[in-house]
Amino acid sequence: MNAVSRKRPLAVLLAVLLLAAPGARGTSYEDLDEEVLAAQERATATPDPAATPVPPEQVYAISDVDNPGEEGETRIEEGTRPDFVEKLLEVARGELGYAEGPHSFTKYGLWSGDANAEWCAEFICWCVDQVDQRYGTNLLDVVYPNYSGQNTGRDWFIERGRFVYRKGNCPDWGYQWLLGSDHLLQKNEYIPRAGDLVFFSYNEAGDTEHVALVEYCTRDAEGNVIIHVIEGNNPSSVQRNSYSLNNSQVLGFGACEDVVGTTMRYGNRGDKVLWLQQALHTLGYLEEKHLTGAFGGNTRRAVMDFQAGMEGKTVNGLADRETQQAIAAALAEMAYNDPNSWLVTD
Repeated sequence: MNAVSRKRPLAVLLAVLLLAAPGARGTSYEDLDEEVLAAQERATATPDPAATPVPPEQVYAISDVDNPGEEGETRIEEGTRPDFVEKLLEVARGELGYAEGPHSFTKYGLWSGDANAEWCAEFICWCVDQVDQRYGTNLLDVVYPNYSGQNTGRDWFIERGRFVYRKGNCPDWGYQWLLGSDHLLQKNEYIPRAGDLVFFSYNEAGDTEHVALVEYCTRDAEGNVIIHVIEGNNPSSVQRNSYSLNNSQVLGFGACEDVVGTTMRYGNRGDKVLWLQQALHTLGYLEEKHLTGAFGGNTRRAVMDFQAGMEGKTVNGLADRETQQAIAAALAEMAYNDPNSWLVTD
């Protein structure tokens, strides 16, 4: 996933245009013309071993599903999904079978700025960009991050309030809950849906090492949830794979829709913090000049002032589930009692 910006010769830039064209999906080396092949060879030339440090051995996500097929599995219904989800899956399916060249060369890495990058994230970002180009959508860096590198995609989703931790606790923030729920999110309660991204971590620190696109989920005969994905760079091609929801490597999910609430506290920043501040301002607890998206001392005092009016609530300045739901209810009541919101009929 790590990407390092490098300058590329003109022939490589030409390769970007040719390889990114719709007709180039799944192109093999034999199909490339001599000029593009030459560009690839220059980009993938073996570096001087004396001048280049040996990279650490790559670790890959490991499927823990005994039977990777769907025999005995029941597909989990999701209901209506946004139109862009099927478009994104269509693009990703069109890439199945694409294999990297020497030294991890891919058109996805080339598109992102490093032809030799470890390319699981680059593959997904490229697919999102293709949807934007073909259908005129605005998904890249709005619904999905445009990124390379460890933890960057995870942090992007956290800042936008759309990262769902599999175990229900967001580090440095707090416990999570599904929107509209009356309880905190339990381990494995959230079942990812088509179009979500699943992030994998191989260490206790929770650093993200791999990412895949969720195609659908099933339930096996024992009731276990199986996540079916399309992924790149595991280890060297675009392929389908499947993972148990209970796989210890599954860190969490970047949801393509707003599905989760997260406790907010001093020091947090992001879209949900701004929503909290706007709500507290509307209710009269926070001045407009403090609508910054950063949870500072003024926001904490405003939360405490609101909590002081909640029956039986500990006043601690943490915008937890009960506090956020009470704020949302107060906003709804204010809107209901506002004469300007009434519908007048004859």
